[in-house]
Amino acid sequence: MKEVNNKLKQTKSDPVVAVKKPRKQRKVQDPKTYVNNRELLEEIIKCKASGELSKTALDMLMKIARRANQKLFYANPNDRQDCIAVAYEDLFKYWRNFNPERSNNAFAYFTEISKKGFAKGWNKLHPKKYHGTLSLSGATDNDDGMYSI
Repeated sequence: MKEVNNKLKQTKSDPVVAVKKPRKQRKVQDPKTYVNNRELLEEIIKCKASGELSKTALDMLMKIARRANQKLFYANPNDRQDCIAVAYEDLFKYWRNFNPERSNNAFAYFTEISKKGFAKGWNKLHPKKYHGTLSLSGATDNDDGMYSI
């Protein structure tokens, strides 16, 4: 018992030292795994000059679409693949519309195209129910709740 009391006294008398947690280092994107805006811009300018999308630009656009889709939640993994496919289609259809004279941020342009492609794919898979109809509940005194116009 005396040993325990002695240890408690020693720990109480020892000064408390606050230890700072080290800051988390920001992860640097590996250039092999993601897209650099400057490289994408240069590649798109080259492709616009030649009139065809190069394999490098194609890979960059596909990486953008895959990465932007990771932030979204899908209950069904097949829905994710379908939405990515629609985004690919839009990217490959509209890549010529990018104007480097108007903006030098090709990354943002193609990210937005892919996001709109995801939305288009989702709306194809899950159309809105009762789109363009009006609810007339409570408009008349019918007890069945069904109304015809």
